[in-house]
Amino acid sequence: MRSALVIGTGLIGTSAALALARRGVVVHLADHDPEQARTAAALGAGTEEAPDGPVDLALVAAPPAHVAEVLADVMRRGAARGYLDVASVKGGPRRELESMGLDLTGYIGTHPMSGREKSGPLAASADLFEGRPWVLTPTRDTDTEVLNLALELVSHCRAVPVVMDADAHDRAVALVSHMPHLVSSLVAARLKNAEETAVRLCGQGIRDVTRIAASDPRMWIDILSANPGPVADLLSDISTDLEEAVQALRALQSSDEAKRREGAAGIEDVLRRGNAGQVRVPGKHGSAPRVYEVVAVLIDDQPGQLARIFADAGLAGVNIEDVRIEHATGQQAGLVQLMVEPKAAPVLASALRERGWAIRQ
Repeated sequence: MRSALVIGTGLIGTSAALALARRGVVVHLADHDPEQARTAAALGAGTEEAPDGPVDLALVAAPPAHVAEVLADVMRRGAARGYLDVASVKGGPRRELESMGLDLTGYIGTHPMSGREKSGPLAASADLFEGRPWVLTPTRDTDTEVLNLALELVSHCRAVPVVMDADAHDRAVALVSHMPHLVSSLVAARLKNAEETAVRLCGQGIRDVTRIAASDPRMWIDILSANPGPVADLLSDISTDLEEAVQALRALQSSDEAKRREGAAGIEDVLRRGNAGQVRVPGKHGSAPRVYEVVAVLIDDQPGQLARIFADAGLAGVNIEDVRIEHATGQQAGLVQLMVEPKAAPVLASALRERGWAIRQ
């Protein structure tokens, strides 16, 4: 691939353009908002100048509701040898293109499974897709050259290609992305009118659950409008589970011992099913999930503290598999949770104590 046209210079489009430009591809940028395209160009993602002729690949990073319209325009103009989009839904855009009577041998729907709570070119990064799945949805009609161009794009972005059927993809992202976002928003909405004294008690758990609720509502309206059926089906299932959980909790309030036992059994069932589902979430680098030991270290909120901990862990010969930070309420201090292999936990704890760190048991 020598040249590309990126249409839509938001987070995803600009990140892909940055990755391509880094690999020496001549990238042309276009956006309905010229200022956004200029910003992406200033970041080094490419040039605002229109290409002189057809490019190798046209990448459409428009909102799902507009993907088919934009694709149809560039395909009719013969702007590229191959065309793809990066929308978070795949079945709908393809059916729209089919209804327009377009030749789709030169098109492939794709979806990089990566993003951030922030949007726009200023949030973009050439490393956004590194190590992340990038779904490709070819059909029997997809030209081999176009599939190879898509695979080359994925390689330049250092992502991991995953081939799926378009409708299967839409059901999958409803489960692992779209539905969780709405649930996160529903939980976060409970905080809107909560008493300040309650909000001040927020810990890492509520932060984890509500983190993605900070995303741009306008962007998510576009996404959910393109995949409403599968998301509604999942929320309906959750609604049933919630009603059963409510009934179980009410039973726990009963003075009848048998009802309390029944309620406890209902809640235990929910929690155990949650355990069973959680262990299926892929672990580090997409591998099977692993159980790590936590070494908890108390730190002051001062520059260089984390760097010192990581350096001391390195001196001890221990690899940090994951890390979480929980900030103390009302204090300039926090708790760093270092996840390590079980056999490495006592080694790390001992080494950090020797270097003056306070370890919480």
